Amino acid sequence: MRKLFLAAALAAVSSAASAAGVDAGRYQSVLGDCEGCHGKNLAGGVELMTPFGKLVAPNITPDKQTGIGNYSGEDFRLAMKAGIGPGGKRLYPAMPYPAYAKMSDADVASLWAYLQTVKPVRRAVDVNQLRFPFNLRFMMRGWNMLFFRPALYAHNAGKGAAWNRGAYIANGPAHCGTCHTAKTMMGSDKGMALSGASLQGWFAPDLTGDRNAGLGGWSAAQVVEYLKTGRNTHSIASGPMSEVVEHSTAQMNDADLRAVAVYLKDLPASDGNGGGASGVEAQMKSGAGVFRMNCAACHSFNGRGDNVLFPPLAGNALVRQSSAETLARVVLAGSKAVATPAAPTGPGMPSFAWKLNDAQVANVLTYIRNNWGNRAPAVSADTVAKIRKSLQPASH
Repeated sequence: MRKLFLAAALAAVSSAASAAGVDAGRYQSVLGDCEGCHGKNLAGGVELMTPFGKLVAPNITPDKQTGIGNYSGEDFRLAMKAGIGPGGKRLYPAMPYPAYAKMSDADVASLWAYLQTVKPVRRAVDVNQLRFPFNLRFMMRGWNMLFFRPALYAHNAGKGAAWNRGAYIANGPAHCGTCHTAKTMMGSDKGMALSGASLQGWFAPDLTGDRNAGLGGWSAAQVVEYLKTGRNTHSIASGPMSEVVEHSTAQMNDADLRAVAVYLKDLPASDGNGGGASGVEAQMKSGAGVFRMNCAACHSFNGRGDNVLFPPLAGNALVRQSSAETLARVVLAGSKAVATPAAPTGPGMPSFAWKLNDAQVANVLTYIRNNWGNRAPAVSADTVAKIRKSLQPASH
């Protein structure tokens, strides 16, 4: 009887430990924004446009024919941390293994435990749609030799526990640098980390302490608010960032959000992002008229907007980025802000592509970027024309 009792107790403990591991893995999938790329059911199909062509996120459910049901735990670890799939298949860094390499083996193992519990979905995905010769996977051997330096996250003894946790999340599972760090022509990181980068027709903004174009004017509490709700008194999440908030940061626990904020607020300011415009008097005059007729009703004549629904333009770091890609795209295509449990109303902005020509868009953006104390490079009509063209459906 005693042996039966002990066996039952051990089984209960093992079951509880297994359940805890799965729950921990589910949270790792939140930190890593797995749904953002692989879809709500993790069956893949989400398209990612790169300078080298199109990649499509694979099916990572346990389906044995079309997913990762035939992976072993070691197969998964190598894919996550070395960019090598079963049989030596080389992965592309759009699957951010250079960041995941910093994750602990325990966190990777818990994520694997969770993925094994996901409902299998039969869905074949044609992942590699890159242009020749980039579609030749063996080329990634050379890329890895040149640019990939795998290493676990190294604890910084000179910083506190919250800073180290935030650094681990931002640079590891959350892979913030994949979007917010500029890339070379070969797709490797260049310049200062997290100082902003162009991505799929948007500009992922500067996250450093730069007071003009970065987070230097935000408090840590405002960073937490933005990540939790998708908005604060400075900005509203839209475009690709709205998906990150919805699938990832809005579901993080408060301690981790505070840790990320502590880390980001400690980053030194970037050098040279933003900067003033000169010789644009005609653009400023024309842009002021366009602003009064089309923008002031929501964003106010003083550029302060509405703290709840319409972000301020005055003192807005996104407005003052060196690149106006995101601003031009939003004016031309419109935007729908993210809705989160903490802020369920997702305000929208209509498209003005039908109403404003390229010169008018360039002028109003130049006006916004150099009014109310803002200082940023002028926007040209040619730049707007290129973005307008990129938004048009491809002809076949």
